[in-house]
Amino acid sequence: MAVNEKEKSEIVFEIKDHVGVIKTYPNGWSKELNVVVWNNGNPKYDIRDWDQDHEHMSRGITLHADELKKLVDMTAGRSL
Repeated sequence: MAVNEKEKSEIVFEIKDHVGVIKTYPNGWSKELNVVVWNNGNPKYDIRDWDQDHEHMSRGITLHADELKKLVDMTAGRSL
């Protein structure tokens, strides 16, 4: 069965858990930490900017639970 390019490039996502807002911008978008399922895969922690309706997003970063824990451990107690 052939898959056309539009179907192949469509990204499917579901926000399973909204953990919190890191920052809200004047344009209404916000940087958020969520648990997201991408393309019917396993849930991952996800940091990226979202519009108010969660229909449009920026590029972001996804982390497995152990990766997020390591990031938190690495930054705990540090200041810039």
